[in-house]
Amino acid sequence: MKRMEAIMQKFFSSRKLVIVIVCLIISFGLMSVSVAFRNNRNTPPLIQQFGNDIVGFADRVVAVPMNGVHHGFSSISNLLNTYQENQKLKSKVDQLAQTQVKDQVLERENKQLKRQLNVGNTLTGYEKINAAVITRTPSSWASQIIINKGQAAGVKKNMPVIAGPGLIGTVAEVNKTNSKVVLISNTAENSNRFAIQIIGDNSKVVNGIITSYDSQNNRIIMGNITSKAKLSKGDRVTTSGLGGIIPKGIYVGQVSKIAEDDYGLAKKVYIKPAANLNDIEVVSVAVRN
Repeated sequence: MKRMEAIMQKFFSSRKLVIVIVCLIISFGLMSVSVAFRNNRNTPPLIQQFGNDIVGFADRVVAVPMNGVHHGFSSISNLLNTYQENQKLKSKVDQLAQTQVKDQVLERENKQLKRQLNVGNTLTGYEKINAAVITRTPSSWASQIIINKGQAAGVKKNMPVIAGPGLIGTVAEVNKTNSKVVLISNTAENSNRFAIQIIGDNSKVVNGIITSYDSQNNRIIMGNITSKAKLSKGDRVTTSGLGGIIPKGIYVGQVSKIAEDDYGLAKKVYIKPAANLNDIEVVSVAVRN
């Protein structure tokens, strides 16, 4: 017993050992405090809070002028883009004004030249009488329509009738307040035999007349062609104005096929009509000047 007490007194009398023990106790205490603070994320240490506040304040101090500079550059860029667009629009407005002035000058010169040459009204000059379709029966759907304009409006027999982009037929009968129009899809032999023309290669004109209609394929057939000029699919077909009443230059359709007649002696041209012959509600009667 006395020996154990001597050993313990010797152990605690050593200063170095006491210092080591105290350091271990302090270390374990600091570790415990550190773990407690780490687990409590909502309450960081005071030093950390102070450091975070300093960093946040510095970020705000730097961010405010940088954001101002960025917005300034964006505003300048938008202003430059607006200026460039404004210049382009001004240029287009100037060009439009120049075009209008040029058109007016050309129109005035054209009138003066016509007066000097005593040309007067050409084959292409015509006015329009607008009318509505009032009758189209199923039995005569592909052959004729009745319109609500007649002699009182200035409509006369054999005048061409237009619907949409192209020719649809001619006036066959005229009454006081209405008229009958024979369509180009009429398969009767004596209907719609008027002169048309095609501008072929090298601007050569190919004249002919409408001879019949292919109802199965919805194609106008052009015959009596004497010219040997080369024609191509897609060539435009217009009225020639050589009949006396029908003006020149009314759009008829486009060439869809070129063939030979039954005897192989002459060309036969199939033309796709420009107008939709199944949807006719409003028409215009062309009155030649």
